[in-house]
Amino acid sequence: MNTGKDHIIKSYDAELGRLTGEIVRMGELSVTQLEAAIDVLERRDERAAQHVVANDEAIDQLEQAISHDVVRLLALRAPMAGDLRNVFAALRIASDIERIGDYAANVAKRSIPLSMAPPVAPTRGLRHLAEMAATATRDVLAAYRDGNVESAHRVWKNDVVLDDAYTGYFRELLTYMMEDPRNITPCTHLLFMAKNIERIGDHATNIAENTWFQVTGETLDSQRSKRDFTASPQLDRLGPPADNNN
Repeated sequence: MNTGKDHIIKSYDAELGRLTGEIVRMGELSVTQLEAAIDVLERRDERAAQHVVANDEAIDQLEQAISHDVVRLLALRAPMAGDLRNVFAALRIASDIERIGDYAANVAKRSIPLSMAPPVAPTRGLRHLAEMAATATRDVLAAYRDGNVESAHRVWKNDVVLDDAYTGYFRELLTYMMEDPRNITPCTHLLFMAKNIERIGDHATNIAENTWFQVTGETLDSQRSKRDFTASPQLDRLGPPADNNN
């Protein structure tokens, strides 16, 4: 026969499981947003891009609901130790996912003026970056859902691959801009879009770090290698800042 304490533990575990499920669902929505943004960019579909931007509201609402659930868990359950780590990790990861959704919406926003200008060849290269960021996000969400620290650490380490790809794409765009001044405006939009995608990779590593801490109670103390060299002295004048418009 179950004791009252057993019932409380099972009830709490069920609430945590539901919270984790909501976060993973929110994360999948953010990845779908990124994939949709690349799709409308390639199709040069202004109306569809506006729909992608508008859909970011659903992710924002999910984050608010998750924050409310976290506050309720803290108030009603007063979790300690590992349980407290679970709750705070949920809050931090939801915030990272919300930012991923924002960056995906930014990519869709930038696709609107691009759809009104003549197409430029480097546009095709953005899909590769987006696919890498989407894979990293899906992998780290699965690691969080399963409490798999090895998978989380793999995502954390592999962010250098996305950084390398972003740096290469950055240099490619600069070359197009220098070859023909007519390429400057569309390539500048692509530079901002690429930076947004690189930032999505950074948020995936944040999720990996929080997953590691949630499971182990320790921080990842080794310094993650950063391979984004676009802020080097040679490129500093031409490098765009992150596009944080929502």
